[in-house]
Amino acid sequence: MLDKKDLENLKSKAEKAIKNAQSVFELEKLYRQFLGKKGEVNQCIKMLSKATPEKRKEIGKRINEIKQFLQEILVKKRAFFQQEMIKKALSEERIDITAPGVKVERGHLHPLTLVEQRVEEIFQSMGFSVVLGPEVETEWYNFDALNIPKDHPARDMWDTFWLKGKEPETRKQKAKSERLLLRTHTSPVQIRYMEKHNPPLRIVVPGKCFRHEATDASHEFQFYQVEGLMVEERGKISVANFKAVIQEFVKKFFAGDIKMRLRPSYFPFTEPSFEVDIFWKSTKEWAEVIGAGMVHPKVFKAAGLNPKNWQGFAFGMGLDRLAMLKYNIPDIRLFHSVDLRFLKQF
Repeated sequence: MLDKKDLENLKSKAEKAIKNAQSVFELEKLYRQFLGKKGEVNQCIKMLSKATPEKRKEIGKRINEIKQFLQEILVKKRAFFQQEMIKKALSEERIDITAPGVKVERGHLHPLTLVEQRVEEIFQSMGFSVVLGPEVETEWYNFDALNIPKDHPARDMWDTFWLKGKEPETRKQKAKSERLLLRTHTSPVQIRYMEKHNPPLRIVVPGKCFRHEATDASHEFQFYQVEGLMVEERGKISVANFKAVIQEFVKKFFAGDIKMRLRPSYFPFTEPSFEVDIFWKSTKEWAEVIGAGMVHPKVFKAAGLNPKNWQGFAFGMGLDRLAMLKYNIPDIRLFHSVDLRFLKQF
């Protein structure tokens, strides 16, 4: 049977143990021993059921007083240990305010970001606006509107990632196919922009493109392009204007007088078409950097413009290719590597 003497003995034992504790860890152990769920104080509470109603009230009150007392001295002892730890840290871990600070490492912009920003700056200085478009395109904007109809051999030039989805109705498909794909070039933005904006206009379109190609040192299935388009009234713009714009771009981007040449080529959405090469001094070879040409009349028609009234040129260049030339990067796969030593160079 539980009595007052047992409770006073418990109080004395717990008080002495707490006062003699030498660490916070020992204090936590004593808390569990006396005040924990299975501690000695709670065991006393459970034994109250065996006492008479008169004793239960008297002893229960005393148990609560002892419990509160022990909690208070535990809190004081814990505070004492915390103060001692602070004093020890201040005495042993003093900060030398004369020591040099640790230099904060700066972040580095990705070389493709640097190139994109520089390309945009140069063309904006020549009056071009920067425009963006969706990376998930429809067959109409990516191919049909750019004079690349279904089953045309030119589609072999673009290895396409087609997306699964509900096939459009036959009648609708004949008009404007809504089959979805990952855009293979930034050229669809030409159509989207001309549909909503009246010429004259000058735009550049940077963005990500996708092609189902094998990855090697010069090819990736995901890459970046920048599209350019300039449209004026017929008779006010020609290949000479294009050549002047690109010469200015090449001069500013590569920071020097770079030899440049135009070669005849073929693109379904331009006529005539040509490619721009620059002579790269480090390799002593001509490097292809831009595909371009005068906008094909069928492209104007697809965008809702009359080709008899408007004329213009379009061009496209790979940002990855420009970055490789500018920074002498030998492998395109380095752009997507996780090696910070590569990024820290820029």
